[in-house]
Amino acid sequence: MLTVLTDIPSIANQFLMELRSKSIQKDRMRFRRNLERIGEILAVEISKTLEYVEEDVETSLGISHSYVLAEQPVIGTIIRSGLPMHQGMLNIFDGADSAFIAAYRKIKKSGAFEIRRDYMSLPNLDNKTLIICDPLVATGESMVLACKEILALYDIKELHIAIAIASEEGLSHLRAYLPKAYLWVGDVDAELTSKSFIVPGLGDVGDLSFGEKNE
Repeated sequence: MLTVLTDIPSIANQFLMELRSKSIQKDRMRFRRNLERIGEILAVEISKTLEYVEEDVETSLGISHSYVLAEQPVIGTIIRSGLPMHQGMLNIFDGADSAFIAAYRKIKKSGAFEIRRDYMSLPNLDNKTLIICDPLVATGESMVLACKEILALYDIKELHIAIAIASEEGLSHLRAYLPKAYLWVGDVDAELTSKSFIVPGLGDVGDLSFGEKNE
């Protein structure tokens, strides 16, 4: 299942436009907050598909009947760029456990690259709903690598992948190698450069959020 926020006009379009804007990106705090907002909106959309139970709550005047989450999901992210979206997800699923994955592109002298994973810090994910958020999915290779390793370790109930901006090629890769995953995307771009950068995209999310890294 694929859900794209821009398929239906909403305030999410405003936040995505600001994320892409070269001038607005200069405000680092606003950039991080907009990533949080996309995380929050995607979290609410995902919440509509989860399981709920009826619960009674006593008010000052009587009893109210409500439906609450049967169980909190686990929120995962690929660091460092995914941290603001991760916080946005936690703003909604405020009782959730967290999972952290470090994956990156190792660039070769030829200009080609391979995906490497440094480490994973995971809670017990058996029979859990896992939501992994990542602001950009270009080729989709790092996401597939991380998810395949997790799925080999745990019997996950449901896998949801939340992305701010994805390429068409990246989404095709996710669908091919993670066919049971639910995909939630802010917007989809058609083009990848020869170095696998999304166009028009929005730039290096980690650097825009936290400052340029020393390679």
